[in-house]
Amino acid sequence: MSTMEPLIFAIGDKKPVIHETAFIAPGVVICGDVEIHAYASVWYGCVLRGDSNKIVVGERSNIQDGTVIHCDDPEIGGVPTVIGKNALIGHKCMLHGATVEDGGFVGMCSTMLDGSVVQTGGYLAAGAFLSPRKVVPKGEMWAGMPAKKFRDLREGEDAMALAGSAHYVEEAHTHMGALSKR
Repeated sequence: MSTMEPLIFAIGDKKPVIHETAFIAPGVVICGDVEIHAYASVWYGCVLRGDSNKIVVGERSNIQDGTVIHCDDPEIGGVPTVIGKNALIGHKCMLHGATVEDGGFVGMCSTMLDGSVVQTGGYLAAGAFLSPRKVVPKGEMWAGMPAKKFRDLREGEDAMALAGSAHYVEEAHTHMGALSKR
């Protein structure tokens, strides 16, 4: 195996399922119970470790460079990490047992802990720390450590994840082409 390939493997009977149209960048590690749906992208240096619980990445969602996703075993109260469709997860994020609904936005270097949720049309600002079981509602931006409501979203800001996910589908296509020529 080349060091440029992603490392994708089963843990026991938990095997990753990756749609053929998904882009998985070189240097990514994906193991265990992980589902990656159509036109989703997982970028350079990410780790999705589904050894203890399920991880789902929805259609056209993107997991940007350096992000780590994990969750605890259900036997100790862990919940899956679920990312809906058209969601944007920024660079160097940490998601642990968290949910990002369809069209949710998680800014770069943010952390989401067990049971936390970014709802459809919600926005977690860059560098925010979302405590366990906290919910970022639709139409709100949360920021800070710990994250709390910063302000209501301005007109059009709730569409940032949709625009970002469309952009990353195109970027993934470009990178797939470039990598196939090496």
